[in-house]
Amino acid sequence: MSPAANLFEIKSASLDLLAVLLRSADCAQLEAALDARFGNKIDASQSEAFLLDLDAIEQPAQLDLDQIRALFLAKGIRIIALRHRDMAVAELARQYGLAYVNASAAPRSDLPAVEASPAPAPAAAVAPVAASTLVIDRPVRAGQQIYAKGGDLVVLATVNVGAELIADGSIHVYAPMRGRALAGARGNTQARIFVKAMEAELVSIAGVYRTIEQALPDSIQGKPTQIYLENERLVMTALGE
Repeated sequence: MSPAANLFEIKSASLDLLAVLLRSADCAQLEAALDARFGNKIDASQSEAFLLDLDAIEQPAQLDLDQIRALFLAKGIRIIALRHRDMAVAELARQYGLAYVNASAAPRSDLPAVEASPAPAPAAAVAPVAASTLVIDRPVRAGQQIYAKGGDLVVLATVNVGAELIADGSIHVYAPMRGRALAGARGNTQARIFVKAMEAELVSIAGVYRTIEQALPDSIQGKPTQIYLENERLVMTALGE
């Protein structure tokens, strides 16, 4: 075997990305919608990787993709891939050094659409019982990712900074939660996050996410907390309220 054969290794991997569905090619409207949803500019160095779904755009090749990517990056959303049913978009992705995903074959795990007018608010409901539950009884270390596909995730030990929990259903952490928690990863808006000690870096439900960069209120910081969606916004309340 040649020495070059040992320089790298190709292995299978699974990567779950949140996606943002774009419904308008108007950059001015998009900028206003992003400002309304995410507020002031955040540190782009702390950005999260997202897939940009263009399936609702009739002529994606005419998009000002440079400006659109810059607008999202200013809100901490780094576009690394494009999704569309038309294979011609693969060439557009190639021009910008992005990956391409065929929409007809890809599962959906979307951030609610960014558009100029507000979408109808989903009705509040109690999270349904998951078909299956994954239980983790050991600490989740920095760099580790735990994914509960098709069900809930229960963690009985500390989730450290830099660790990531993902579940298609709800997430329950019966210990300090210091990493990232993404519930309802495939669009379940009824999913919730329950933590015994709220110290998370980021929380997300059905793609609606919030980074925790400043101290939380005393009623939540380091205390039992639940997170859920209400009118397409994340709500964090002390358990028992």
